[in-house]
Amino acid sequence: MALIVELLGRLRRKAARPPSDRPLPRGYAVCGAPRSGSNYFCEILSSTGRLGHPREYFNANARRAIDDPNFPDDPHLQIERILTSGATQNGIYALKLFPGLFDTVSQHLKLTQALPNLHFVRLRRRDLLGQAISWARSTQTQQFRSTQTPSGEGRYDADLTRAYLAQACQRSARWDMYFARTGIDPVEVTYEELSSDPQGAVDKVADALNVARPRVALDRVRLEVQRDELSGEWRRRFIAEHGDPSHIDPVEAMAATL
Repeated sequence: MALIVELLGRLRRKAARPPSDRPLPRGYAVCGAPRSGSNYFCEILSSTGRLGHPREYFNANARRAIDDPNFPDDPHLQIERILTSGATQNGIYALKLFPGLFDTVSQHLKLTQALPNLHFVRLRRRDLLGQAISWARSTQTQQFRSTQTPSGEGRYDADLTRAYLAQACQRSARWDMYFARTGIDPVEVTYEELSSDPQGAVDKVADALNVARPRVALDRVRLEVQRDELSGEWRRRFIAEHGDPSHIDPVEAMAATL
């Protein structure tokens, strides 16, 4: 009888192991900040059908509002969503991560242990003032994607723009600190190169994950650039009012709160 139990146990353990020819799950986190082009980048990556479906899986409110009314609040169940809904058929999973979302999930689990073979893709926007202007404007209009209908009016606000500029610098610095402290060498993509060469940005991610370079399907990408002439007007006015180059901003400026 003991022999039978042992044999049954061996069979169960063997059945539970994945076949040797099945690739182990692997994936990546797009590490960015608000208004850095992350929504567009994630749609571009998802359009390939080979590089997962990166979304803000640790932002339950956003997921419920945008595409999954039953999205869970439990971070462990959100990890499950990343490994299933966030994955393409080749086993590549993906997610989008902001520093604040990292803060939230870190209270409940160790991300790099919960997600197998996790890589990092650093998305940054060189034009931090443009990022701040976009951030201020989207907050005023509540139009965070080009597919959304604005519910407010954008108006030039120098103090708000300056506060969001500080926030953009701070978010960028937090990722700099994280990668420097951990020794992790992320894939580097800028908003500017993504805008001019989306296929090249995708190729960088594919190469890092050892995936044959898939083609971007632009017809599946619904988002458009929201920057327009009004954004340019706000930039020129802000620089005219606050662009004095005779001093450097103090450290405290980066800690500006909204």
